[in-house]
Amino acid sequence: MLLGCIGDDFTGSSDLANTLAKGGMRTVQFTGVPDAPAGADIQAGVVALKSRSIDPADAVQQSLAALDWLQRQGCQQIFFKYCSTFDSTPQGNIGPVADALADALGAHKVIVCPAFPGTGRSIFQGHLFVKDQLLNESGMQNHPLTPMIDADIRRWLATQTKYSVGHVPVEQVFAGSKLIAQGLEDQYRAGHRHIVVDAIRDADLIEIGKAAKGLPLVTGGSGVALGLPGNFGCTPSQVPWVWSGRQIPRIVGVLFGHNAGAGCQTRSAPPCAGDYRG
Repeated sequence: MLLGCIGDDFTGSSDLANTLAKGGMRTVQFTGVPDAPAGADIQAGVVALKSRSIDPADAVQQSLAALDWLQRQGCQQIFFKYCSTFDSTPQGNIGPVADALADALGAHKVIVCPAFPGTGRSIFQGHLFVKDQLLNESGMQNHPLTPMIDADIRRWLATQTKYSVGHVPVEQVFAGSKLIAQGLEDQYRAGHRHIVVDAIRDADLIEIGKAAKGLPLVTGGSGVALGLPGNFGCTPSQVPWVWSGRQIPRIVGVLFGHNAGAGCQTRSAPPCAGDYRG
């Protein structure tokens, strides 16, 4: 396994698995932390948790358990996926989980990018927009569990983390991956560990993904995954997939190949997996 992903919910994790599979990675989605090793032919593993709105300490514990399992599968990079509307409170859970993963991995330049232009979510000058509205004016301010009352992701994350939050502005993002990587380095040298990166187009996400090559930890919405498969030598394919069920403990969906547009198929009992083979 090359890329290990930890998702804070199931549906977003499915979208992430779709994105990685479309990018050419043989991808498996797991429900919870598996009890057994993964198959040798898997390039990306997505562990889907239900940690978005639980107690922060529990979210950290579950995420670290997922990290431990993914590291034992040989993952070279970890991706922490959260919602593209950055659903969280001033206490977490995004900040505490990102802190714990960064500490465990020794990650000092952690990309923070919930942007997903395909669904209207973009980051401009550190602020999260939902189409043409600031996040805190989009209706998310009325969310019953995670009311978003501040669109400035730098400021909102700063309430949740013990580390300083930096920013790579859109001007550097437009200049491409090398300038993004330089921006990350500059922000790290300025004392920032979590670094919000602007993105308003899919092309920006691809360049951010290129800039993330070699970083131990990347965080964001599933859109950032657009640029990650290429770092592992994977390329998209037009070969269609077919789905078939598998009886494997604690595994919900397997996306082998490409064009996983239908998403993972789920079974509650007995546990199963589905293959998408291109």
